[in-house]
Amino acid sequence: MPVAKPVKPAKPSLIQGLQRALQLDFFNDLFGSNEVIVENRPAAPSSPDKRTENGTDSTTQTRKRQILIQDQVLEYELRRSKRRSIGFLIADEGLRITAPRWVTLANIEQAINEKQHWIVSKLREKRELTNKRIQATMRWEDGARLPFLGKQLTLRITHQARVSIKHDDQQDILHITLPPDFQEQQLKDRVKHWLQQEAKCVFSQRMPVFAQRLGVSYHSMSLSSAGTRWGSCTSQGKIRLNWRLIHFSLDIIDYVVAHELSHLREMNHSAKFWATVESIYPEYEHAKRKLRQHASADLPVL
Repeated sequence: MPVAKPVKPAKPSLIQGLQRALQLDFFNDLFGSNEVIVENRPAAPSSPDKRTENGTDSTTQTRKRQILIQDQVLEYELRRSKRRSIGFLIADEGLRITAPRWVTLANIEQAINEKQHWIVSKLREKRELTNKRIQATMRWEDGARLPFLGKQLTLRITHQARVSIKHDDQQDILHITLPPDFQEQQLKDRVKHWLQQEAKCVFSQRMPVFAQRLGVSYHSMSLSSAGTRWGSCTSQGKIRLNWRLIHFSLDIIDYVVAHELSHLREMNHSAKFWATVESIYPEYEHAKRKLRQHASADLPVL
């Protein structure tokens, strides 16, 4: 007697599968995110089409395209990959989209139109940051201004054979002595070393204060030079703080310290985590907003 073959469930349509859930990833990224992932999980076709949108075979996975949104022509870079979602990223060169090979160009452009307000907003922010970076370019010379603990220090350079550096906190002056034939990089290196030493000193003073408030102990604290994170904490209690925080006011430093120590109670960013932060630093929301307003473009290149 022949056995009936089981009926396979119908595959979800591509449009149904492209019901998108916005996922902005802020985990340990206090600079803010310029990436949005548009989830789509329809079943992949059994025989993937290896042709490009114009119907020609190609091994090229990256290309430039244009689309009209909000009465302006937007150029974007389209990358194909094996991923199962459409990803939007505002990179230095503009909008970059990564999509599964089997998602049609029409669906990609539909996703662009749906997210056009986010895209335009992020591109505008990127341009503003670029302009700030150009305007904030620091000239490493006598009289230059250096951000330190929320204030501006004036560099005063004198020439002697012996190299030294001294901070006059009453007049907000950083006195530096260098050889007459010093190179700019020597000045940068000297200032960077001084800033890192100051950062280590300040962090070491603030960490025990908030650890005591929370009733926790940490294994160690070290400096970080991460490009996208102000701090990190491991389950072993090893905390790293970005030395560039020394440029900012003490309330911002305290917020990051409280943030990382709170991870010793909650290794996530849940409501319970933020309640823990608030319990030891009630003003954290204000400091968090201030930090969000800053970016690497605000800081001198060292």
